[in-house]
Amino acid sequence: MTDLDLMLRFMLQVLAVLGACKVIGYLGVRFLGQAQVTMEMVAGVMLGPSLFGLLAPEVQNSLFPLKNELGTGKHPSMMILYIIAQIGLVLYMFLVGAEFDLNLIKGKSKAALSISGAGILFPFVFGVIAYYTLMSGQKGLFGENVSDTSRALYLGAAMCITAFPMLARIIYEAGFTGTRLGTLALGSGATDDAAAWSILAVVLAQSKGDPKIAIFAIGGGILFVTLMLTLGKASLAKFLKGKTLDQTLFTFIILLVFAGAWFTDAIGVYAVFGAFTLGAAMPKGELTKALQAKIEPLTVGLFLPFFFVYSGLNTKLSSIQGSEMWVIALIVLIAAIAGKLGGCYLAARLSGEKHTNALGIGILMNSRGLMELIILNVGLKSGVITTQLFSIMVVMAIVTTLMAAPLFKLIKPKLILE
Repeated sequence: MTDLDLMLRFMLQVLAVLGACKVIGYLGVRFLGQAQVTMEMVAGVMLGPSLFGLLAPEVQNSLFPLKNELGTGKHPSMMILYIIAQIGLVLYMFLVGAEFDLNLIKGKSKAALSISGAGILFPFVFGVIAYYTLMSGQKGLFGENVSDTSRALYLGAAMCITAFPMLARIIYEAGFTGTRLGTLALGSGATDDAAAWSILAVVLAQSKGDPKIAIFAIGGGILFVTLMLTLGKASLAKFLKGKTLDQTLFTFIILLVFAGAWFTDAIGVYAVFGAFTLGAAMPKGELTKALQAKIEPLTVGLFLPFFFVYSGLNTKLSSIQGSEMWVIALIVLIAAIAGKLGGCYLAARLSGEKHTNALGIGILMNSRGLMELIILNVGLKSGVITTQLFSIMVVMAIVTTLMAAPLFKLIKPKLILE
């Protein structure tokens, strides 16, 4: 394949990805009341072998070839899509971090930790039980060299994930930023995902037989977050005070973002957390708003859709074969909803929240979205899970994410704001 052929294919991929995401996104927003980013998840699966590949397999394989001409590795165009997807993720998580005001959870940390703890414990336990009762004897769901303990831990961690970016966006669009409800949900979601990624680090360490992976990931992650939210936050505030966003400063901040992403990826926590932490450490003010305004349109409009499509290309609903596999998929979905929504609702009630507010928190925390796709991609890439389980978990992620916005809008008039 020549460079020109690769470039022509890439341009067609850009047209297909952006066109499909915008059309399906518009239809979902207009007629289903969904968020654009939620429908882009659906578009990603539709462009993969589950729909496009089913209706026009030759065209789909020509546009998004998974293997190179020799069939011995990934096609170069897929490697390009992967890199673009990672750039989009890093920038998007920086934006989410920049919107997250740490001052909001002061005085409410006990309730947030309680809700977060329930949001981790219940789905994790349900995930472990689901593995040992349904999947331990099934072949084709996990990598052959992965131990039972690692498999169970991974499934538990994948069930724990909360779509923190989605949660933040719903709260922002509903005008609940700064309220008790919004604050509790944001604080709980952030803590939830940090814990789930720590569990994932242990799983990867076990699967590779190297405890240093977990030590570096958890220890290095805690050190990085602590330093960034103390010394880093103070240094950034001092350095950026009184400055305006010119091209030099913009480039410098972008360099910091990718440096943070590189570090957390290198220690095994994953790049998105470095970007999110740096965003959270940014001083809240006009400069950060100007930075967000400059980054967000290109990130959300161009880069991020490629991540959803890249994930969709690895989702093959046809791989969920037989009634037994679909029963497993249904039970995983029920366990995920019961563990997350039910557990967070219960913890919120015990923390003093009214019924409707507790239900709202549970609904928000139950959404898996983007973060679930990230942890699934890590599991697939590292060989912990197979395409079949990846597809089952993507179904769970999409259904729980599609539930969030309509259910939250349904109870929104009854929510008590403070």
